[in-house]
Amino acid sequence: MGQRTPRLKDFGFLLRLGLSVAVFAMLAGYGVAGYYLKQHYENRDEQPGLTLTDIEGAYKGAEVPPPMLGALEGGHPEGMPEADRQALIAWLTSDTTERDYENFDLDPMPADVIFDNCLSCHARSPSDTENAYTDMPLEYWDDIAPLTVTKRILPKDRKIVVASIHAHLPTMALVLIVVTGLAALTRWPGFLTGLVSIACGLGLIVDFAGQYYVRDAGFEWLLWGIVGGGAIYAAGVTVLGLAVIADCWLPGGRSGNQAKAGYTDDISQKPMQRPV
Repeated sequence: MGQRTPRLKDFGFLLRLGLSVAVFAMLAGYGVAGYYLKQHYENRDEQPGLTLTDIEGAYKGAEVPPPMLGALEGGHPEGMPEADRQALIAWLTSDTTERDYENFDLDPMPADVIFDNCLSCHARSPSDTENAYTDMPLEYWDDIAPLTVTKRILPKDRKIVVASIHAHLPTMALVLIVVTGLAALTRWPGFLTGLVSIACGLGLIVDFAGQYYVRDAGFEWLLWGIVGGGAIYAAGVTVLGLAVIADCWLPGGRSGNQAKAGYTDDISQKPMQRPV
């Protein structure tokens, strides 16, 4: 029998502690990076939280329909007569929204529909205090105008995208190489480590390819590659990192099993010989 491959369990206490702290710091850094990305991209569509539209706007460009139109099409407010709802939807999708707000030739007139159906809650002094939403009054055109505009989100300049790929792809790939190498020295089955590493690498490639190509005709589907590929990479690196930390401190492991099979725990010595 030849000399066996060293395992993390063979290392001394301080070395295992150092590896654990370093890997934990790496994972914490990725957590902070995820929080930064959320802050950086959210609200591009002027909606709370990070949404798919935020990602689409950053890399492909997107149109966000008027907030009032989205609310109406989503069934808000409940109980609004369908004729009034369709009248407001037609008004919001026209090219004369501002001019027709108080157009007496329209029946019903949008201003009247809003007054009858919305101001009980959307007013500075609402009559329905239980469901009041005073942060979004709809009493005057100046209140309503921002809610009737289609927002166009322009994508990042392609030079900026290339610079980002240039900076992040090699570094993230190197992190994957290191954490895969460490995981290969653990008790966990090598084929599982390999499968996770392959998934991470493919996810990374699809993520950055999507960032560059998603705006091109025929590659719109790569928007899901950005989201899915990035999520697979992050999840896989986290799993590998946690596997490394766990192997450093869990009792037993492959080191002990190898010794039972005829190997010494001291990798500087020759393998133990089985008795004849």
